[in-house]
Amino acid sequence: MSHIVSIRTEIRDEMAVKSACTRLCLPQPISGEHRLFSTSVLGLGVQLRDWKFPVVCDLNSGELHFDNYQGRWGDPRELDRFKQSYAVEKTKLEARKQGRSVFERTLADGKIELTVQM
Repeated sequence: MSHIVSIRTEIRDEMAVKSACTRLCLPQPISGEHRLFSTSVLGLGVQLRDWKFPVVCDLNSGELHFDNYQGRWGDPRELDRFKQSYAVEKTKLEARKQGRSVFERTLADGKIELTVQM
């Protein structure tokens, strides 16, 4: 039996953030205070490809803080790729905690299909 699931992603798991960075060949995230254009924020900083400033993950609230100047300082598609990778890695971590096997397949449109073996 197949089930379709939609996920609203909140970034709360440091290990999944690190795994997403590894998956995307990004530098490992750095915890601390990070400068955005006109402010500084605390959290786990992720440097996306060709972004001027990091994306900062507030693991307590699940929110992301960033300034890409409406796409001029960073392609929003890179942020989408990061959130997708985070969701995949978090799903895999949680499934494996429960002793489940996870199979992954990338579709032609860039979506990722995960199958969790029950």
